[in-house]
Amino acid sequence: MGVTLQEKQVRRAYALFSPVYDLLFDKIFYPGRVEAIKHLGIQRNDRILEVGIGTGLNLALYPRDCHLTGIDLSVEMLRKAQEKVIEYGMGNVLLKVMDASAMTFADDEFDRVLATYVISAVPDPVGVLREMKRVCRPGGTIVILNHFKSANTVVGAMEDALAPFCTRLGWKTNLALEPLLRAADLTPEVTARVNFLNGWRLVKCGNRK
Repeated sequence: MGVTLQEKQVRRAYALFSPVYDLLFDKIFYPGRVEAIKHLGIQRNDRILEVGIGTGLNLALYPRDCHLTGIDLSVEMLRKAQEKVIEYGMGNVLLKVMDASAMTFADDEFDRVLATYVISAVPDPVGVLREMKRVCRPGGTIVILNHFKSANTVVGAMEDALAPFCTRLGWKTNLALEPLLRAADLTPEVTARVNFLNGWRLVKCGNRK
């Protein structure tokens, strides 16, 4: 608690991780990614925004008949994502370097907004969720997939203890879900536990404005 991520820590961490990110994080987090895309409920010609698209590990999971925009703070990660866009021949994808807490998109620009393994790795998680809500149209879908602080007292204390170390690596271990959703004025419609030991939570919210 009381440990705050700084933008320079995030940039440094993902510049460092970008060459090996896929090797470290692809397979172990793949089941959650599949579920997250499924819960978006993508329809033909939907406008999709993926926040923190990183190296583009989710790209192959999207249908080709949607319009996908992916943003990330890390230029190095986006270079890897662009390589995948070219490899997969995905002409429906646009990638942009952008701060997710201060997006340049118009209000209600997207039908569905996704953030996988991102919210605990940004300096201002509430600001990012508020921006996701702003750019998503009324009645649209917002899906968040992330590790959040455990309700178990012992596990939660361990996550607090690890927070200063993990913050230096670019993410927080002790971000609590319920206060975060309240602060962003988001109400979950679906919550599910995914991945190894069910240690990550998938949250689907309808965008009520």
